[in-house]
Amino acid sequence: MMLQTGLLPEGLNVSFKLVPAILVLSMLGLFLAIGYAFRVADTEGMWVAGRSIGNVENGMAIGANWMSAASYLGMAALIALSGFYGLAFVVGWSTGYFILLIFLAAQMRRFGKYTAPDFVGDRFNSDTARVIAAVTTFLIGFVYAIGQARGMGLVGLYIFGDIGIPGFSGYQSMVIFMMTITVGYLTLSGMLGATKNMAVQYVILIVAFLAGLYVVGFTQGYSTVLPQVEYGQLFATLSSEFSEPFVTGGYYLWIATAFSLVVGTCGLPHVLVRFYTVENERTARWSTVWGLFFICLLYLSAPAFAAFGTDLYSQDIGPVYGDPGMTSAAGDVIVVLAAQLSNLPQWFVGFVAAGGIAAAIATTAGLFIAGSSAISHDIYANIVNEDASQRQQVLVGRLSIVALGVITTLAALDPAAPIAALVSYAFSLAGAVLFPMFFLGLWWENTNRPGALAGMTTGLVIWTVPMINEVLPSYVGGLEGPLWPVLAQWLPAIGSALIAVPVVFAVTIGVSLATDDPDLATKRLVRQCHSPEPMSKMQSAEEVAATDGGEVRGTSDDGATGGD
Repeated sequence: MMLQTGLLPEGLNVSFKLVPAILVLSMLGLFLAIGYAFRVADTEGMWVAGRSIGNVENGMAIGANWMSAASYLGMAALIALSGFYGLAFVVGWSTGYFILLIFLAAQMRRFGKYTAPDFVGDRFNSDTARVIAAVTTFLIGFVYAIGQARGMGLVGLYIFGDIGIPGFSGYQSMVIFMMTITVGYLTLSGMLGATKNMAVQYVILIVAFLAGLYVVGFTQGYSTVLPQVEYGQLFATLSSEFSEPFVTGGYYLWIATAFSLVVGTCGLPHVLVRFYTVENERTARWSTVWGLFFICLLYLSAPAFAAFGTDLYSQDIGPVYGDPGMTSAAGDVIVVLAAQLSNLPQWFVGFVAAGGIAAAIATTAGLFIAGSSAISHDIYANIVNEDASQRQQVLVGRLSIVALGVITTLAALDPAAPIAALVSYAFSLAGAVLFPMFFLGLWWENTNRPGALAGMTTGLVIWTVPMINEVLPSYVGGLEGPLWPVLAQWLPAIGSALIAVPVVFAVTIGVSLATDDPDLATKRLVRQCHSPEPMSKMQSAEEVAATDGGEVRGTSDDGATGGD
C-alpha cells in the first residue's frame, strides 16, 4: 500500500475506461500484428532489417525510437517540476543529433556491421573491448527501459485502472501487463518488424501529442495558432520556479546535464544501429535530417504542454511547488493530467494517453533489440560459439529479449527516480563509455586497442561512482542518498559525462600515443569510412579495404585521413 501510494499520481482519474481501453488494446493488437507480419528468421532481418529501410521511414523510426516516455511524458514533467532546468533536456537531446549528422551517421553506415559493440570490437581488434561495449549496451538498455516501463505503468493506470494482479499494486500490475505485450511482439519481429512498428508508433504519438496540446490550449484560452510560442504569456501567472533561470537547478548542473545528454545521444547503441538499417551513407544522413525534424515537432511543443499542465494543476489540485507540491508521479503524467483537467472527452484523453504508451513501447523495442544483439551477436556468436548458426543466434537473441524484459520489469516495480532522470543515467553511461570510442575510432586512425580499453574502463568507473553515491541508496534499506553531498554537487549522476568524457578522451589519446600504432589494415579501414566512393548495400568498410588495398583518393599511408 505504501508503494502504491507513492506511485499513484494525485489528481489522475484511476479507473477502467471502456473506449480508451478499446483504443489502446486495438493499438497493442496492431503492434503485435505488424510484428508477426514482418517476423524474421535470419540475423540480417533480426538486427539490421535487411538494410532495406528508406530515409523517411528510417527518420520516422528514429523519431519513435528516440521519443520515448522520457520525451512524451518525462520532458514535460521535468519542465513542470523544475522549470528552466528542464530545458537542458530539450537542448541536449536535440543538439546531439547535429553531432550525429555531421560526425557519425555516414561514417557509421560505411563501417557496416550489425551493432555498436561490433564497431568497437572490430575497430580496435579486441574481444575484451567488444565485451565491455556489449555489457555497456545491455546495461544502457536496462537502465533506459526502466523509465519506459514506469511511463507505461503510470499512463496505463488512467486507462485500465487497477487490473488487480494478486499481490501487486495497480501500478505494478500495469507495468507487468505492458511489458509482457512489448516483449511478446519483439521476440516475434526483430529489427524489421520493430522498424515497421516504429513508423506507425511515431504517427500515433505525434498526432496524439500535438492534438492534445492544441485542444488543451484552445479550450482553456491559453493559445490559438502557435501554442509553442503563446505559452509565454503564462509566465506572469506561474511561479518563479517555472520561469526564472537556475531557481531549481544551478548553472553547473544545467551545463552538466545538457552536455551529458548531447554526448549520450551520440553514444546510444539503439540510436546508432538505425544507421545500419539503411542502404547507404546518403540515406543515413537524410534519415538523420528527417529524424531531427520529426523529433523537433514534439520537442518544441513540450514546454508549452508543461506550462498548460502546471497552471491547470495549480488551479484544480493544489500548489505545484513547495511542500507537499506536485509529486514526481503526477509530473510524469502531466500531459495526460492537462487533458483530463481540461474536461475534455474521455476518449480524447485516452488517445493522448495512448500516445505515451506508443512512445514508451517504440523506444523499449529499440533498446531491447540493441541489448539482445549485444548478447547474441557480439558475445555469443563472436566469442562463446563462433560456429553458431543463424537459428541459434536468433534464439539466443530472443531469450535475451525475454531476460532483459524480466529484469527491467522487476526494477520498474519500485523505480528510483522520475522517468527523465532514469533515462539520463543511461545517457551519461553512453556518453562516458561509448561516445569517445565512436568518435576517436572514426576520426583518429591512431586510436589503438590499449587506448580504447583504458578509456572505456575509465568511463565505466567514473559513471559508477555517482550511481553508487546517489541511486544505490534508493534500493538499499536504511540508506539515504547522496552518500557524499559534495560529490553529488560536482559529479551528479544525471550529468556525470561532463567530467567523464574529457577524462576518457585524455586517457584514450594518452595511452594510444604511449603504445604502438594500430596496424595498416586498421588505418585503411578508418580511411574507408571517409571515402567518397559508393559502396553496395551489404558491403562494409572492412571488406572494401581488404579487396582494393584501402587506397582512398587524397590519402596516403602516413596517417592522413581523406576528406568525406
